[in-house]
Amino acid sequence: MASRAGPRAAGTDGSDFQHRERVAMHYQMSVGHLRLLSHDQVAMPYQWEYPYLLSIVPSLLGLLSFPRNNISYLVLSMISMGLFSIAPLIYGSMEMFPAAQQLYRHGKAYRFLFGFSAVSVMYLVLVLVVQVHAWQLYYSKKLLDSWFTSTQEKKHK
Repeated sequence: MASRAGPRAAGTDGSDFQHRERVAMHYQMSVGHLRLLSHDQVAMPYQWEYPYLLSIVPSLLGLLSFPRNNISYLVLSMISMGLFSIAPLIYGSMEMFPAAQQLYRHGKAYRFLFGFSAVSVMYLVLVLVVQVHAWQLYYSKKLLDSWFTSTQEKKHK
């Protein structure tokens, strides 16, 4: 065996690999079946999903505002929430509207998720996500008001 500290052990020239353990053939074959989806089965994401990935920014700004009650970070969090969270969701609902209209009028769906039409699933997700962001914005506003009044009281003392 080779070691980092010194030379190879005496009596081994590297040709003694036949006795080493190997992965059983049925385990080697099962690794090939682990790929659940091929590249052809994965649909391209909607265009609004890329900017929506930036919706983590408002949450991070909100977290940064907590340690010292930093009002400016909280205001930036609220503004970026509208820009990176709410705006892509509105655009996404408009982008998916023709497919939803086709599903409603003709009963035809071309993309499926979990056995349901992708448009129906995505609109359900949109409703839930809009509620989460609305609550986030609501409580950020309440927190901002609370911090602002407490800083005003400190200034008057």
